Amino acid sequence: MSAKPEHYDVIRKPVITEKSTMASEAGAVVFEVDIDSSKPQIKEAIEALFGVKVKAVNTTITKGKNKRFRGIKGTRKDVKKAYVTLEEGNTIDVTTGL
Repeated sequence: MSAKPEHYDVIRKPVITEKSTMASEAGAVVFEVDIDSSKPQIKEAIEALFGVKVKAVNTTITKGKNKRFRGIKGTRKDVKKAYVTLEEGNTIDVTTGL
């Protein structure tokens, strides 16, 4: 399966936090994804871009916080994260680019 341009629209960037590092020890990788993307779209994009087999995709939507920007009230954007569990023997190194 070759990478299509729309696959790059689904997967935004990898999430590198303490929690995602703990998830990587269990064979999962965390990505920020498009808010409208579905689990099958995410699975197809990951398999095409990285050449790995995906076992499961779990998603979570974090609502944007209300913050003040230079004294003006604003709202951060909502963020959707995908926890992608890989089949045994498959790995993704998020420190290198695509």
